[in-house]
Amino acid sequence: MSFGTFEGKEDHFINEINMTPFVDVMLVLLIIFMITAPVLKHAVDVNLPQASSKPQITKPDILTLSVDQSGKYMLNKAALSELDLRLQLGKIAKDNLQTVLHIYGDKKAEYDYVAKAMSIAHAAGIEKVGFVTSPGKK
Repeated sequence: MSFGTFEGKEDHFINEINMTPFVDVMLVLLIIFMITAPVLKHAVDVNLPQASSKPQITKPDILTLSVDQSGKYMLNKAALSELDLRLQLGKIAKDNLQTVLHIYGDKKAEYDYVAKAMSIAHAAGIEKVGFVTSPGKK
């Protein structure tokens, strides 16, 4: 904004910036930051105990269950019937809770056979089940 006088015909403008609004804005921002800075501390001061033990890294047992197109089950390359599969998976699940089961289903196997294998594994107590596939052609 430029201010002038009404005296005379010559226009005389004041070419100085009014600093008052800038100072007001800066003071308001300073007050806002002073109020919000203590609130921004999200950490909780905790005195943690010190221990010198190393973390235990144990790998889970990985079982491979193959289901062929005729519905035969092979657990770790050993042919089993459905009843034997139930017993073996139940025994393995009791011994080790971290057991992982990888199911290799034949491409032409019926869904019912693979679903039964999943149901048997779940009933035995194996919670981590994965399906293994082969990479397709690009």
